[in-house]
Amino acid sequence: QLWDYRMGTVIDRFEEHDGPVRGVDFHLHEPLIVSGGDDYKIKVWDYKLRRCLFTLLGHLDYIRTVQFHPNASQFPWILSASDDQTLRLWDFQKRSCLSVLTGHNHYVMCAAFHPTEDLIVSASLDQTVRVWDTTGLRKKQMGEPTEPIPMQQKAGAAAALNVQAELFGTNDVVVKYVLEGHDRGVNWAAFHPTLPLLASAADDRQVKLWRMSETKAWEVDTLRGHANNVSCCLFHPKHDLVVSNSEDRSIRVWDVSKRVGVQTFRREGDRFWILAAHRSQNLLAAGHDSGMIVFKLERERPASTYGPANKLYYVRGRELFCHDYARSTSGASCVDVPVASLRRVGQQAQTDGIGSAPRYLTYNQHNPSEGNVLVCSDVDGGCYELVTFSLSNASGSVTDGKRGSCMGPGVFLGRNRFAVLDRHQRQIIVKNLSNETTKRVQPPVPNVDGLLEGGASGRILLRAEDRAILFEVQSRRVLGEITAPKIKNVVWSPDGSKVAILCKYGVVIADRQLEQLCSISDNVRIKSGCWDVTPQGGTSSNLFVYTTLHHVKYCLPSGDTGTIRTLDQPLYAMRVVKDQLFCLDREARARVIEIDTTEARFKLALANKRYGQVMHMVQHSRLCGRAIVAYLQSKGFPEVALHFVREPRTKFRLALACGNIEAAMESAFTLEQQASAEGKEGTNVWGELGSEALRQGNHQVVEMSYQRTKDFDRLSFLYLLTGDTEKLRKMLKISNMRQDIMGRYHNALLLGDVSERVAVLEESGNFPLAYMNAVMHGLTDDAERIKITIETNGGSVDELMAKTQIGGKTGGCLLQPPTPIIRENNWPTIDVPKTTLEDLSKADVAANGEEYYDAAPTAAEAAAAPAAAPAGGDWDDGGFGDDDMGGDTGNNIGVDENDMDFGDEGDWGDDLDDFGDLGEPEVKEAPVDEMAGLKDMSDDAYGSFNMPTAGRPAAGCWVANSSCAADHLAAGGASSAMQLLNRQIAASDFSVLKEPMLGCYLGSMMSVPGVPGSGSMSIPLLRNDSAGHPGGESLPRTALKMRHLVLGIKMGYKYFQGGKFNDSKSTFLEVLKKIPLVVTDSKAEAAEMKEMLEICREYITAIRIKGEMSQAAADPVRSTELSAYFTHCNLQPMHLLLALRSAMGSAFKHKNFITAAGFARRLLELPDMNSERNADLRVKATKVLQKSEQMARNMHTLNYDESKTFSIDCKDFVPVYSGDNSEKCSYCGSVYGEDMKGKVCLTCNFSAVGTQTIGLVTGS
Repeated sequence: QLWDYRMGTVIDRFEEHDGPVRGVDFHLHEPLIVSGGDDYKIKVWDYKLRRCLFTLLGHLDYIRTVQFHPNASQFPWILSASDDQTLRLWDFQKRSCLSVLTGHNHYVMCAAFHPTEDLIVSASLDQTVRVWDTTGLRKKQMGEPTEPIPMQQKAGAAAALNVQAELFGTNDVVVKYVLEGHDRGVNWAAFHPTLPLLASAADDRQVKLWRMSETKAWEVDTLRGHANNVSCCLFHPKHDLVVSNSEDRSIRVWDVSKRVGVQTFRREGDRFWILAAHRSQNLLAAGHDSGMIVFKLERERPASTYGPANKLYYVRGRELFCHDYARSTSGASCVDVPVASLRRVGQQAQTDGIGSAPRYLTYNQHNPSEGNVLVCSDVDGGCYELVTFSLSNASGSVTDGKRGSCMGPGVFLGRNRFAVLDRHQRQIIVKNLSNETTKRVQPPVPNVDGLLEGGASGRILLRAEDRAILFEVQSRRVLGEITAPKIKNVVWSPDGSKVAILCKYGVVIADRQLEQLCSISDNVRIKSGCWDVTPQGGTSSNLFVYTTLHHVKYCLPSGDTGTIRTLDQPLYAMRVVKDQLFCLDREARARVIEIDTTEARFKLALANKRYGQVMHMVQHSRLCGRAIVAYLQSKGFPEVALHFVREPRTKFRLALACGNIEAAMESAFTLEQQASAEGKEGTNVWGELGSEALRQGNHQVVEMSYQRTKDFDRLSFLYLLTGDTEKLRKMLKISNMRQDIMGRYHNALLLGDVSERVAVLEESGNFPLAYMNAVMHGLTDDAERIKITIETNGGSVDELMAKTQIGGKTGGCLLQPPTPIIRENNWPTIDVPKTTLEDLSKADVAANGEEYYDAAPTAAEAAAAPAAAPAGGDWDDGGFGDDDMGGDTGNNIGVDENDMDFGDEGDWGDDLDDFGDLGEPEVKEAPVDEMAGLKDMSDDAYGSFNMPTAGRPAAGCWVANSSCAADHLAAGGASSAMQLLNRQIAASDFSVLKEPMLGCYLGSMMSVPGVPGSGSMSIPLLRNDSAGHPGGESLPRTALKMRHLVLGIKMGYKYFQGGKFNDSKSTFLEVLKKIPLVVTDSKAEAAEMKEMLEICREYITAIRIKGEMSQAAADPVRSTELSAYFTHCNLQPMHLLLALRSAMGSAFKHKNFITAAGFARRLLELPDMNSERNADLRVKATKVLQKSEQMARNMHTLNYDESKTFSIDCKDFVPVYSGDNSEKCSYCGSVYGEDMKGKVCLTCNFSAVGTQTIGLVTGS
């Protein structure tokens, strides 16, 4: 199997071996895999072509390991080890065996090349490790024979050599050392990548270290600790460690220099067999009975923190360094100044490479007089060290670090205070810089597992499960809370207005009060992130750049995201200035990489309505691609894309979206020319152009479009509407030439030409219709002629005239074409307003007051970027205030009256051109000033009169103030409520929720009768008006309350106890439907409601299993299984007693005594069994237990294991154990197999299965 270990998915399978495959290896440079199996075959595969290239035959028993030569481009060799007691070297280019290595007298369990030297190591069950020298073979392969050999002699020698090689091996490869020391068979041996060391693992439960010289090899030490056969061992590629795994279900890490075990990882239930190390990354893989794991021994992200004055503090090795960006030259990294040496604390910290390095750094931004850094580590459960130093001479005056224990990172609260989390009591401990405890604060929630930066003095972020809580330590107040899964870190913007919460697989951006602005998710892990600090351009604190394993991406507070560039190796972003990303690599080396943030800046300018900057970037930047065009169209700015798109079809679509008929016509002509040059038809664009021109009323373009598409019917109708009778007559002639009968008739009908219509009907053989037309319109000569024709053919005209009424109100009359109202060259067309974006000249004028950047920053500019640059720009929303629109135009924005073009008229509805001559207004147009009397009143006496501002309707406030679906329904916003339910709990079938949704709407308003003759008044009912009217913060009163749910739960219990399962199921389903539309008043109520949701799910599942038991009564196996599953539903004790009684009886009746004994034990352990009313059941259960223990057999094999925890598949009613692939309902949490993904849940009947959502939202 070929796996993508990052995604955890199988890419491909190769299935040509017969039986198990024991060894595989990748080629270093080519897409090749070599494999060896129990079918004695070695196969070489091309995993891109997905096929086997060839097979190497020669081994006589199972093949244990195969390996490509480390320098496979120069030496195309494959090394294999087999149970036939030999090693073989193969040339995979010539597909031949180069050498057979004999000497072992038992199975050869492994063989491996030395990374750099001409050596091979092999391990065998004959208790020896052999080191082979391949120098002779290398020289033979690289050199040519000095004397020519006759052909006959050559053939004979080759045949003899083959026989000798098969029987005794060749002398090209010789044994250099035989290492003896293990008491049992050796399973594995491995070379050190650089040192002359060997490691071997054997069935004597030991790992031995050996040292080699030019002449001999000897045992250095023995590593003891495994409790069973050691399967494999290897040297860590980057640290002085040996990693081994064993059949004792453990992986152990040994320190080579100290020769002691330093770490142990255990896996219950699975034995380990094989280990592998990544060649370049710090990754290890281990294979076990159930599959494989890929893991690291330590976190690779260097601990770092950003300080003042463009300084970065980070840890490399055991040193704290300061990196000054202000001294950077020509984009290269500057001088790194060591600040302090960090002391090793604890036993684990004495060994590098196993997670002993510092994990978190925090700098005290509140202390301008000296530098304070908290260095936190996970060693020995968590500890911290406070390093204090002078800012003027960082490395010269370091105060010895003060230490203590903590959990997670520490946070500075002020100039001389910091906080850590006590790992035992989970309390927030506030300390001064002398490391003395000054205060202990209990967190507002019990499960806090980390402290993070709070963005201001005295504030901290508490990480608790899948949420972050903004907490003020002094007042002990919770200032905000936000949901974010698997939080790793937070990054505050330079001005402190926004925070980016980095999760394992996503980023959540919120404001300083922790109100969410946007949330994005990714398929791979987020590594790091930082805010843009560029002083100009408007991107500071508005552009967040983050890195993943192989990409640099960006995110805007509006929710827009994109990819900036790819990465060869993971980098950790520290700061962004203009188009440069300053970062650290995994070796803690400062690096600067070039990035192109044009797309992000473009989207940001568009979102901020900085149209001058938008058009400047359109003209001077490389904005292209379908993605940016689709983005502009989705945001309602197709006219922007129209400026830089050159492809004619895309430009045509954009022009239609803008309503720009001229640009669309230009593109249509270009497309028509291209189509004619390629011999294709290109008429479809003219149809689309005609539809848009018709919408605007431009009938000349419509006429041209219909002519080019040869749409004669629509063209005739257009001429009828425009009153162009001459062209309509031409259409009649054209249809006559085309011999189009229906076209001729339609044109004659539109022209009112009866003679032509009669002629058409007569020519087409419709003589009865022709006769009726002629008679009705008084064409007697034609009528007589047609009458003779009808009678000649044996027909009669008497019956025809009986059906025709001539004259009177209901009789026929001649239709004539209507007279057009306007006879102009064109109709009055719809005005398509031009925005600032469409007019480049205006946009350029508007852009004069703005600053842009296109080039990478110099060192001085990068250093000058302030830590808290304000989001600049002259075109903010406040830029169009009432004061700026007055008579004083002396500001420097540089906008004339032509620039005040806002696109559509919107609510203004005025056009300056329609006022006529403002000097001589017409009297009849002058409005009557009913308030004229007020002008004569004194301002001193009465004050000036101002019209009261219009308030917001209650429904508008409800929608704006709440994210609960019930409040949106109360406001009448059914569409937004359904969208909320779909996003929060993946609701998809709303017909089930129709009744409670209507109840929410009808219960939020009260109707009060008015005075006689007037209508009733609708008065909103509010739930937050107890202390007075809330104004714009109002929220509706909802019809559904918690007490209704509690009553429903109680009724469901009652029906269940009485055996009325259908009634009970209906009651619990009603509660399930009401829960999403109940608004809770407190967290306690919210928790109680989620508990009710679980109760409903469990009881509905139990009732469905009970119904399935009735259908499967004839099948003893299935009925016993279902009764067993029934007892694993989370029921009330009294109901669980009934379920266990039923299951015990069913299992005992079908002679599954072991299962019956388990039910009897569970039944006897229930508290209710001690009461007198259950005395008989207690006696019966005791007897069943005794009888079952005597029989101690199961008649039938059941798909049921009471010793394991499992969930119940709510579709097939089978157990789903932990580790099995499953999906859950997004609302009720019912478990299903993968085949139910995307389908409606069978428990709640309205939510989709397998959709990841935020979950039920209960509070407003």
